This record gives sequence, structure tokens and C-alpha cells, in this order.
Amino acid sequence: MASGPAGRRSLKERYPRHERLVPAALILSALLLVLGLSLPLLEAEQRFLWKTWESRYSVWAGVAALWHEGDYALASVLFFFSMVFPIAKLAALAVIWFVRLADAQRARILHWLAVLGKWSMLDVFVVAIMIVLVKLGPLANVTPQQGVYFFCAAIVASMVSTMYVTRLARQSLR
Repeated sequence: MASGPAGRRSLKERYPRHERLVPAALILSALLLVLGLSLPLLEAEQRFLWKTWESRYSVWAGVAALWHEGDYALASVLFFFSMVFPIAKLAALAVIWFVRLADAQRARILHWLAVLGKWSMLDVFVVAIMIVLVKLGPLANVTPQQGVYFFCAAIVASMVSTMYVTRLARQSLR
């Protein structure tokens, strides 16, 4: 197949049997991500003497709180790996699926998705460390909230979508 403009075909055009499944997977991944980022991730109950404070933290609220407290580096890392990277990954998958690309362009995008994919679990690692640190505090009790489950589901859905689209893209390169 030629790699010029006339030979460019989207994966959607190459695999018409999957024309509903892939967009549905991408939409589901995006919806779960939005819910996972905006719903409360954890609830912390802190006690000091006779006074108790309760706080709920979503990923978005946590990043904003870190920024307002002057922890710019940590806020930036969390923002990039928990928000920007997953959205960019889903956008790249949509480009690979819908846009007519030359095989070399598609292969280049797949290469960068694979390189960046090695860092995609950093956000989960940071959330897990945050929960453990807060649980270790003698004056705090942390309870996971629904946002944790949506966030984890978003990661799994994104990984499955990525593997599926990558497999179809690699088949088209042969």
C-alpha cells in the first residue's frame, strides 16, 4: 500500500468490524477518567484531642491544594501524570484510530505511546503512597472513596483500549 495521501487510510477504515467497539472503549475510558479525577479519592478524618476534622480529596482538589500550598513541583508532577498524560494518551489513540495517517506516522505515535506508557502507573503509585502515609499517621484515619475505583477503572480501560488499538495498528503495518 502506498504511503502517500492516496494510500493513507485510518484504522477505522481498515477495520470496519471494530468501528463501534474502539470509539466506545475510548469514550468509556474518558468518562471513567473524568469521574476518577473529579470524585473524592479519599476521605481523611483527623483527630486532635477532642476535635475532629474531615476532608475529602479528589485528584483535582489535591493538585490544586498542593499548588496553593506552594508545592509546585509535586503539584506539577501529579497534574502531568494524573491528568495531562491520560488525556493525551486517549487523544493519541483517537488520532491513531480515526485519522488517515501514513504507516510511518502511525508507527511513530505508537512508539511514543509505548515509551510514555512505562510512566503511566506513576499516578497510581503516588496515590498509594499518599494513602499509606496518611494511614501511618497516628491521628488520622483514611477511607478510600468512589473516586479511587473510577480512577483505577479508567486506568484499566485505558490500558485495554491501548493494547487493542496497538494490536490493530501493528497488524496494519505488516
